[in-house]
Amino acid sequence: MPLTSLSPRPAARRRALALPAAALGIVLVATGCQQVQTADTAATSSREDISTAPIGDATIVEGGDLVMALSAEPDRLDPTTSSSLYTRYVMETMCQKLYDIDAEGAIVPMLATELPDVSDDGLTVTFPVRTDAVFADGTPLDAEAVVGTLQRGLDKDDSSRRSELGPITGISAVDDETVEVTYSEPFAPLTAALADRAGMVMSPTALASAGDAFGDAPVCVGPYKFVERVPQTSITVERDPLYYDAESAHFDTITYRIITDASIRAANLQSGDVQVADSMSTQDVGTLKEDDSLTVLEVGSLGYQGLTVNIGNQDGIGTDPVQLDGPLASNAAVRQALSMSIDREALVKTVFGGLYDPACSPISPSSPFATDASDACPDYDPEAALQMLEDEGVETPLAIDMQVSNNPDTVRFAQALQAQVAEGGFELTITPVEYSTLLDVQTEGDFEALQLGWSGRIDPNGNMFNFLSTGAGNNYSGYSDDEVDELLSDAASTTDVDERAELYGQVVEKVQEDSPIIYLYRVRSLTALSNDIAGVSTFADGVVRLSTAAFVEAD
Repeated sequence: MPLTSLSPRPAARRRALALPAAALGIVLVATGCQQVQTADTAATSSREDISTAPIGDATIVEGGDLVMALSAEPDRLDPTTSSSLYTRYVMETMCQKLYDIDAEGAIVPMLATELPDVSDDGLTVTFPVRTDAVFADGTPLDAEAVVGTLQRGLDKDDSSRRSELGPITGISAVDDETVEVTYSEPFAPLTAALADRAGMVMSPTALASAGDAFGDAPVCVGPYKFVERVPQTSITVERDPLYYDAESAHFDTITYRIITDASIRAANLQSGDVQVADSMSTQDVGTLKEDDSLTVLEVGSLGYQGLTVNIGNQDGIGTDPVQLDGPLASNAAVRQALSMSIDREALVKTVFGGLYDPACSPISPSSPFATDASDACPDYDPEAALQMLEDEGVETPLAIDMQVSNNPDTVRFAQALQAQVAEGGFELTITPVEYSTLLDVQTEGDFEALQLGWSGRIDPNGNMFNFLSTGAGNNYSGYSDDEVDELLSDAASTTDVDERAELYGQVVEKVQEDSPIIYLYRVRSLTALSNDIAGVSTFADGVVRLSTAAFVEAD
């Protein structure tokens, strides 16, 4: 049977009657005895996503050097270890995946030629790979190269992919073009994992020569290939003549220029110094939309922005969790009180002009896995939160240090959050940190509380397991709960819709009780571009796609 997935659904649509295997999962948010409010999704459902600036009938101007302004510096360009959305932007042009998602969020083949085939017992997965592709160094793409990439994701000590791939017992090349993966128990989210960094296939020649330094000069299959990186300044790629569909790549080079201030990105775009810019500020979008020389793409997100509390990440990711001291780290009731002190609706309206959406779970209302329950939020009740702190014997105001990315929009949100939670008995100290440094901080566990986001995945496993399962690659809170571990594993191993829904509902109930992550809001990806280019897309995974974009003649 083929393993497939579903696209995001409109927020107003409710649970489907049947789902294919890779998409099996409806997340239920249970909140125990807490009162709940339901996030207002009317605005979300009425918004129109603009995901692509199509080339259409425009005349393509071959060649030229495109400049894209990136809002933050990517981390290391290594698919096995990377955790940054901005790395995915760069990798999109030079490190293709086995699968991808389309504008509707459906999973489609890329370097694989068909969706995976799964044995009746769910324990053996096979898929074919392209036979007409070579890596940028000339090494042929074959099944053995795919096996090497997947094995590296399992074996590398600092891999962020291991927990995304599930309980694999073996990976082998059946022949030059067929890969077989065996499991100890069925793993429904595999296809979705291979549609992201776990499925970016790396040159075995480059891996053998570079080892851990692969990310300094990555070699993959893609329309463009790596040229150079100037730290904190830019990353440049150039067209790869060896690419199997070379005619679809139109620029000579693409330079990703790091410009962290949204207003400066907007100014550079309007002046023509850059042609594409990601993550535009909600404060600038109105002006940019009024500019006839520009187009603004606006797409809802499968991900979330959240406040991660350090509970047991004392020695960094990959080490055993160690319970930390202090009322916030050691007392779930204190973290619940903090969540109850946050009026998410008011924050997104005042700080982001209502362009973003409140979030209280890792499941987006636009996901095919969403239900009415997954839209529910803990009731905003600062008086009850203050009483909870008093009942727990916590002296108020409780001081908390919160590290945030140093971009202006995030700092504005942090300041509004700081003012809000004061009514619930909390005193936030805001520490702005450069984005790439903040990634290191969360990995090393050098924080009390930290506000960062996740761009989101089509399968709920991709938004939950890696962050909430003991020892998983993105479990920055150091959260560990045997019940949650078992539920997440059980949910990934079943293909029954109702059973998976019930299991994820139990997970969310427990996580909302423990609050290792306090979910806050969902962005809408706001990408601006000059009308001199076309073919740029941004999908629900948050990645800006430039692989088939081109300069075009003016009308």
